[in-house]
Amino acid sequence: MAPERNENEGENADNGVLATTDGTETTGIGIVEGATAQVEVTLPTAFDDEDDFDDDVVRGEDVTLVQLEQLEQLPAERDEVRGEAPATTAVPVASVSAASAEPAPKASVSAAAAASAAAAKTAPAPKTAAAAQASSSVASTSATAPAASDASRAELDHHERVRPRTSEITLQSRRLGDFEVDRESSDLLTADRLLDPAHVVRPEPEGAWRHLVYTLSGRRINLGDSKRARARKQLDDRIAVPLSGGARFVPVLSRKGGVGKTTVTTLLGMALADAREDRIIAVDANPDRGTLAERVGRTSGKTVRDLVRARGDVHGFNDISQIVARDHTRLDVLASDADPHVSEAFSDADYRDVAEVAAHFYSVVLTDTGTGIVHSVMEATLEHADELVIVAGLSIDEARLASETLTWLESNGYAERVRSAVVVLNTSRPGAALVRADELDAHFRSRVRAVVRLPYDPHIASGSAISFRDLQPETRDAARELAAIVVEGLRASSVAA
Repeated sequence: MAPERNENEGENADNGVLATTDGTETTGIGIVEGATAQVEVTLPTAFDDEDDFDDDVVRGEDVTLVQLEQLEQLPAERDEVRGEAPATTAVPVASVSAASAEPAPKASVSAAAAASAAAAKTAPAPKTAAAAQASSSVASTSATAPAASDASRAELDHHERVRPRTSEITLQSRRLGDFEVDRESSDLLTADRLLDPAHVVRPEPEGAWRHLVYTLSGRRINLGDSKRARARKQLDDRIAVPLSGGARFVPVLSRKGGVGKTTVTTLLGMALADAREDRIIAVDANPDRGTLAERVGRTSGKTVRDLVRARGDVHGFNDISQIVARDHTRLDVLASDADPHVSEAFSDADYRDVAEVAAHFYSVVLTDTGTGIVHSVMEATLEHADELVIVAGLSIDEARLASETLTWLESNGYAERVRSAVVVLNTSRPGAALVRADELDAHFRSRVRAVVRLPYDPHIASGSAISFRDLQPETRDAARELAAIVVEGLRASSVAA
């Protein structure tokens, strides 16, 4: 229902002051500067055709005064303002703003209402007729109670200062799941996403004629790596896969001497150390004077016996690095005793002490077990084993001894280790083999997880120190393949455990 209009429309038609406050929404009343109150009035947006919009325009006359105390404590649901004049100082309502019921921009009811609000801010006396009448009421009231007026205005100023402003932003903490879906985090700014492939500098290609084309074209034509280089990099990626958990022990076994057990240990360690970022060590646990340290070409003058004696004084990697020898691939080697009489004293207890120290500083521990599998060190070696590597030669007796080694392990409680083991068929003589290598491959594949063929290499056959970069490409590829298979087996065993 629209509020009743002022009868004196001709005189104060543009004052924008309500004649009565019946039906006026008071929830929008707020105190503004100049000691005036502003009332928000909601205008209907829909009306019948016979109704004139002028009927909904607020006609201007005086709006009744409200006590300051009532104005501060008005409830939100109160829908009318009482029209009785207060006994204490009151604030005149000088302006009325109109807004539609639906979300729409607020419009001023009349120009006079806006003018009166501006005048109230700049001058102490109101300029409109309604404001003049209101000010007269204030004057009459203030004449009877000047002390109350001053106290009320002071209280009003205090409330204006301490009352919180709704426009201030309140900072709130957010949980991880409260973030918007369409907002990205910084980890999505990856190089693959941001860098333009056309401007990314590709590495120099590997391969003879591909690198020649790249050089002659002024580094503008890059055909990429050759097939061999891509295969090598794929093998390196397989070897470099991280291993979870503690140190892993991989013994290299053989029941017959001269089949290349020490050579396989050296090549496996070099391939692992060359591709991986963690530390690799090869321990020579041969009781009969092993030659593992001689195959890497570098010696420290210390042996496993020195590590056993100093195990209590090893507190960091610097202490153990003074005992081991390291080659150019970063493979560390712990040599055996050169004196055979002293080496006989190296027992399973000594190996456990060495293994305990090595497990603190290395990720993979290779063990060259020497000839035979029944000597004193073998029991402790098999107890620590996570994966087995058995070496077989390309002759009838060497192949039989390797197969019998598998049988002995299965009979002594290591059947599970045999099924996950790797057999290396080592070609130690030049020329064609006297036995069918394919038949040997098929036989061992029926008993173990994988079989790797190691080709003949004159660099190895010379018996001198092995340089990994000087090996034939086929020999390096076979060593890397063996290392990749060993790493895959170690990862599988850790998942199963």
